[in-house]
Amino acid sequence: MQKMMKGLLCGVLFGLLSVGAAPADRPNILVILADDVGYGDVQCYNPQRGKIPTPNLDRLASQGMRFTDGHSSSGVCSPSRYALLTGRYHWRTRLQSGIVGVFGAPLIAPDRMTLGTLAKQQGYATACIGKWHLGRDWPIPENKRELFRKPRGKDDEGKVPDEQRAVWSDVFSKPIPGGPTARGFDEYFGTDVPNWPPYCFIENDRTVGIPSEFLPPSQLKNHLASQNGPALKDWNLEKILPALGDRAADFITRQAKAQQPFLLYLPLTAPHEPLAVTDEWKGKSGLLTYADFLMETDAVIGRVLEALEKSGAAANTLVLFTADNGKAAYTGAAELEKLGHFPSGPLRGYKTSVFEGGHREPFIVRWPGFVQPGSVCKQLVHQADVLATLADIWGAKLPDNAGEDSFSFLPLLKGADKPVRANAVSCAAAGTPGLRRGPWKLIFAPDPAVKTKVQLYNLDDDIGETKNLAAQKPELVAEMSALMDQLVANGRSTPGTLQTNDVNVIRYPHEAPAAQKRRGKK
Repeated sequence: MQKMMKGLLCGVLFGLLSVGAAPADRPNILVILADDVGYGDVQCYNPQRGKIPTPNLDRLASQGMRFTDGHSSSGVCSPSRYALLTGRYHWRTRLQSGIVGVFGAPLIAPDRMTLGTLAKQQGYATACIGKWHLGRDWPIPENKRELFRKPRGKDDEGKVPDEQRAVWSDVFSKPIPGGPTARGFDEYFGTDVPNWPPYCFIENDRTVGIPSEFLPPSQLKNHLASQNGPALKDWNLEKILPALGDRAADFITRQAKAQQPFLLYLPLTAPHEPLAVTDEWKGKSGLLTYADFLMETDAVIGRVLEALEKSGAAANTLVLFTADNGKAAYTGAAELEKLGHFPSGPLRGYKTSVFEGGHREPFIVRWPGFVQPGSVCKQLVHQADVLATLADIWGAKLPDNAGEDSFSFLPLLKGADKPVRANAVSCAAAGTPGLRRGPWKLIFAPDPAVKTKVQLYNLDDDIGETKNLAAQKPELVAEMSALMDQLVANGRSTPGTLQTNDVNVIRYPHEAPAAQKRRGKK
């Protein structure tokens, strides 16, 4: 009888301890995407020439795995966000160059799988908190679009004509389809693009309040807002980043109490413009405003990670930190270098570039009990790989028309040290592709200095991309050019049924349209 009671008691206790505990193959997922962070901006990636303290990110790296060869799809943001969420290269879409424009249409097709839709299929609660910048079906009539931007140079003290304000009121009183909640996320909170209109928060598919004013001139200089348009009265740019941290912490706390795993995609607005630093962080770096804002960004990430710890969910949460592209040169890169901080570390180039400084990013994964703390992985990975990695963790098979360029890096998280992808493509903002194959990188643009039509670098020997070897290795150039053609033609880089690109892919954007057309027929 005593044995029976003891066994019964143990069973009850085990049951109580198991309530709400997710199995190891269903960890919570937290994906943090910073905006415009250089490879050398995170101190653990640049200990000798990094002068900006990032204690929370350094701690995250010490608790997990730091990848040294992780890449975004582009040197600019919308393309990288697309690839991260869909596992597909952005250049297979209409976005051959540049970014989604102000009040632009959705880049992600309604039927395309995203991290959110995959997670929902696995029974996860999903949220997106932060900067979307992938377009929406804004309910703005075509013949009224000019009313949603203020003509440059017009100084009328920010006054909005009653007729114009009435159009804004009508549009922003309606739902805004085609955003995060239509692309796999149960809830959304953020600013669509923080330095563009509308200057307000958006919650799910509606603006929080009705924008009725223009921003004052003081908010359109010193790397703050970059284009005027509808704004809430007294809109405060400095409150954006802290609000995102608060919302993320709240979501984590709520979901930790629920008996349901969660995926939180946290695309922070910082340290991209507006460089709106709160009083607490102004001057803290002793360098420039960008450096202060990076420190504040690190602190907000620390606040979110602290909420994860306090909720009790940290032990079963996979945390991934990365950034959409390198640091922008125009927010003080040259000045920072003079002060001893090198935002791209040893890499060539900055944001927008096809060189490594444009798209090689900090890439950190912490997963307690699975990823060796303090480990470093030198294998090539890409942000497009997140989709396949999560599918691998969950034992889910991706359909042929999803994650066409996504390779699982789960073996690397478990300690393997063999390549998980044979090649990868990352592009300049202008669309110029850079193809990786092992240590080799082929850039499909001419090099006037040595008069070659393309550029070839061995990154193992020349991480700074200083020695173009295209003239010395014509056979390798031909092989890699043929590989790029195959990646385009197949509509995918992973094994599977051939897929169709959304458009005719432009591989050599520097060429004249006639030459591009001839290439397209080959």
